[in-house]
Amino acid sequence: MIVLSGTIGAGKTSLATFLAEHLGSEAYYESVDDNPILPLFYENPQKYGFLLQNYFLNKRLENIKDAQGSHLNVIDRSIFEDQLLFQLNADLDRATQTEAAIYSDLLHNMMEQVNYSANATIKTPDLLIYVNVSFDTMLKRIKKRGRSYEQVDQDPSLYDYYQELTRRYVAWFDQYDASPKLKIDGDQLDFVENEEDLAVVFNLIDQKIKELRIEG
Repeated sequence: MIVLSGTIGAGKTSLATFLAEHLGSEAYYESVDDNPILPLFYENPQKYGFLLQNYFLNKRLENIKDAQGSHLNVIDRSIFEDQLLFQLNADLDRATQTEAAIYSDLLHNMMEQVNYSANATIKTPDLLIYVNVSFDTMLKRIKKRGRSYEQVDQDPSLYDYYQELTRRYVAWFDQYDASPKLKIDGDQLDFVENEEDLAVVFNLIDQKIKELRIEG
């Protein structure tokens, strides 16, 4: 099971699609365009933040369980990022610290099931791929894909949110140790628009998969 991680606009969904096709497997996507709570959250984060985070948690657990059914399936966001995302919302007063603490306890209790035993309900990934993009690249991609509720010109407070999100992701990936990991430079490798860059990304991932199989 391969999971992708990265900030908003990093290209996770596109890479999940490309990678699943490359590996002859299946992609499992984060619920965004069909998410009934997400637009409400952007309109009123304090009211809907806790509900949204629990909605995402439930969907991610479903994806993890479904992705274990066959070989080399790809999930377009890691469950391990959820606490980072919600704690940031609390620190920026887009949720309460009490809600963040309750969510952290809930996530911790659920993640106690995550292990490599044969009887585990869910398991840790075999590989986490982090697509690292700069703050400027993230803003450009958010603007390009055009979801109105994500736009800084619609909500100027999102500028600080996105900037801090970028900073925290760098620290999060450096500390992540739940599985093998691989960083992709999303600024230098525009795998969405450039087929040559996509080939480079595939090669990096193929080499990592081969390395992990050898070590196993």
